[in-house]
Amino acid sequence: MSLRLSGAGLQHGNGVHALRGVDLHIAAGERVAIIGPSGAGKSSLLGIMASAQRPTSGDLQLLGEDPWRLSSRARQRLRSRIGLIHQAPPLPPRQRVVTAVLAGRLGQWGLGRSMVNLLHPLDIPGARAVLAQLDLADRLFAQCQQLSGGQLQRVGIARALYQDPSLLLADEPVSAMDPVLADHTLRVLCRHAESRGVTLVASLHAVELALAHFPRIIGVRAGQIAFDRPAGEVDPELLDALYANEQLVSPPLPTASTELQIPRC
Repeated sequence: MSLRLSGAGLQHGNGVHALRGVDLHIAAGERVAIIGPSGAGKSSLLGIMASAQRPTSGDLQLLGEDPWRLSSRARQRLRSRIGLIHQAPPLPPRQRVVTAVLAGRLGQWGLGRSMVNLLHPLDIPGARAVLAQLDLADRLFAQCQQLSGGQLQRVGIARALYQDPSLLLADEPVSAMDPVLADHTLRVLCRHAESRGVTLVASLHAVELALAHFPRIIGVRAGQIAFDRPAGEVDPELLDALYANEQLVSPPLPTASTELQIPRC
């Protein structure tokens, strides 16, 4: 079991509940998409899964460990087995792409090797190979400030793939990409996870992408699990209820059998 949440809740200091009573089991090697309206708690759920946020109630088992019962050093070792993909990757503007990608291994390297890598990249072929999968090999020595938002997202994904973690957690990883590139990038991400038996959990706004690439779909609404089903069982009624908003009028939501038409995010 890669992840197990039992009765997990998250309450902020202002008293607002971001999550309530979440029970969730994700087995090793599964590929799971989390969908739901803005403010539903998707990012909070990923934050707990990454042990970046401590649940205020309930329990978390992460890669066979309770991270909050470990020492700080042991918890950091556990986190080095988790690859995080951010919607806006925290990349220094002047950092070169090759250095940003190789930073994926900093949690596995000693201090000396990490310092050397900042001055002289230690695995240029490895960085180039993973960037090539994402059509970015030609930007290997560019500075991050020279890249577009979609390119920066792909550099963040390349860094996580180079890390080669046991668990990949992605928060809106393709939101700045055009439809074709978003589809290609998720194919690369899912292919990597499937070939290595890596557990992949991604939150996505684009329902079409979730249904096209992930076998299991979890719908989150108002801080709770609204449904947890195979992609083929996610029908329009479920989606209508998930995204229902009396103040907004929305177009019909897609089903798993709908022809793929990816909107720009």
